[in-house]
Amino acid sequence: MRAPAAGQDRVLVVTLGCSKNLYDSEVLMGRLRDARVKVAHETAPGRAATVVVNTCGFIASAKQESLDEILRFAEAKKKGAIRRLFVTGCLSERYRRDLEREIPEVDAFFGTRELPRLLAALRAGRGRELPGGRLLTTPRHFAYLKISEGCDRRCSFCAIPLMRGRHVSQPIRTLVAQARRLAAGGVRELLLIAQDSTSYGLDLYGQRRLADLLRALSDVPGVDWLRLHYAFPTGFPREALQVMRERPNICKYLDLPLQHISDRLLRSMRRGTTRAKTDALIAEIRDRVPGIALRTSLIAGYPGETRAEHEELLEWVARTRFERLGVFEYSHEEDTAAFALSDDVPPLEKQRRVRALMELQQGVSRELNEAQRGRALRILVDRREGRRFVGRTEHDSPEVDNEVLVDAAPARLKVGDFASVRVTGASEYDLTAVPA
Repeated sequence: MRAPAAGQDRVLVVTLGCSKNLYDSEVLMGRLRDARVKVAHETAPGRAATVVVNTCGFIASAKQESLDEILRFAEAKKKGAIRRLFVTGCLSERYRRDLEREIPEVDAFFGTRELPRLLAALRAGRGRELPGGRLLTTPRHFAYLKISEGCDRRCSFCAIPLMRGRHVSQPIRTLVAQARRLAAGGVRELLLIAQDSTSYGLDLYGQRRLADLLRALSDVPGVDWLRLHYAFPTGFPREALQVMRERPNICKYLDLPLQHISDRLLRSMRRGTTRAKTDALIAEIRDRVPGIALRTSLIAGYPGETRAEHEELLEWVARTRFERLGVFEYSHEEDTAAFALSDDVPPLEKQRRVRALMELQQGVSRELNEAQRGRALRILVDRREGRRFVGRTEHDSPEVDNEVLVDAAPARLKVGDFASVRVTGASEYDLTAVPA
């Protein structure tokens, strides 16, 4: 790598971790653009004088990925390929002092709530802040919309409150203004994200206002799909289900991280629920929103998880038949309540339990997909890959869920448009289809 040539004095933003981090990077880049600072995301070609690494600190593997990326750019700086290196995000928030000591090549570290400081360091402190002013990195037709920041829950395994702080909701009027701006720019799908969308509004209005937010956003002209992520099961506002059922542009989709089903482990995890309550919630959701796709995430190898409790989880997943499911290995995180427990499930056993759960889910997913053969579906076309278009149904979120593959030869489809297709084939995670 060589030093940037004249005229290439721009900022390169590198994003690691979840969609919430991606949203933060887009806000940062939008502010830089408004201040007339040249900026590009990691996928953009060319050189940059300054690199900002937006890090993840959620679990061990994510922390290592972030650390590797920082070291890669630190080495580039030593070689003169870049002039300045800044680090922000969750890893920087949590381990700033250690990182400052271990990686002196970094010019400055910033926490998750220090955007003004970072902008000042990038000479953009006086840039105009417009409602929803962001530089999107997603395809033009969909965008993430962060409805709140932080989390007041105290789940034993989770370090997010340490990195993101207390729960803070964005006002409904602010979110509607952002949605209008995005829709005017061609966004047709809004993916609502938060650390805890269930608690939306508690801090601002003294009550959960998720249902009101869904109504307000679904009224925004041009928004064809609204998709809700990361709803904490305990205290989920049931009135939101009625809105999801009534409004045709709210996807019949709910991301509901449940983590486990053993009553003993749920108590240890501080989830505030039980197996009986969880089963009742799932039954009510499916009853009140017919045809909904439920996505959940589970933890394998939590401290003290016995083989019997793992088998209980397997039996429950087989019986519940989630439409979408992901599994994480337990990560022993310092400063969390679970860190005081013995991390007694060996790494290889954690991996085995993850595989067992995912193999089970693959079978469930294949069966559910096979049942779609011959059906007509409405899809949003995300991209073209060679000789086929790739799209999603309302039951699928980008990158983490199923896709629909359509032969491009007979299909007159357009990226960013909706299309009607008929399903001709199925696998564990994909459908094949032809134009209807």
